[in-house]
Amino acid sequence: MTSPPPSSVPKKAGVVLYDGHCGVCSHWAMSAMKILSRHGFQVVSVDEPWVAQKLSQSPDELRAEIRLVTTDGRLISGADVYLHIARKIWWAWPIYAIFSLPGLNRLFHAGYRWFARNRYGVSHACKLQPR
Repeated sequence: MTSPPPSSVPKKAGVVLYDGHCGVCSHWAMSAMKILSRHGFQVVSVDEPWVAQKLSQSPDELRAEIRLVTTDGRLISGADVYLHIARKIWWAWPIYAIFSLPGLNRLFHAGYRWFARNRYGVSHACKLQPR
């Protein structure tokens, strides 16, 4: 099932773009979709035809890390997506506050970069197939 472009979808918070080729990423997206949609986020694979066209990036560039297109058109990438989302959800706000502290912020970003580079291996080791 394809998702319509964000301009035709009512949203309050933005569109989260995940790597649909990654087992861990697609399992996370499907698990988090209900919570995220309740808070105004749409969750879409970067493989949707309109994504590469709208963002003027190749699918390989888009798959490099999680992305968020905000309602005002900003593109947020990587670990900052998780921080942005945590800041918008009242019960996740403490995660945002803790991982915004200078030392923990660097650690959070480094951990995210390690995972992003190794996610296909993690998916394979965990036998998680893309959904």
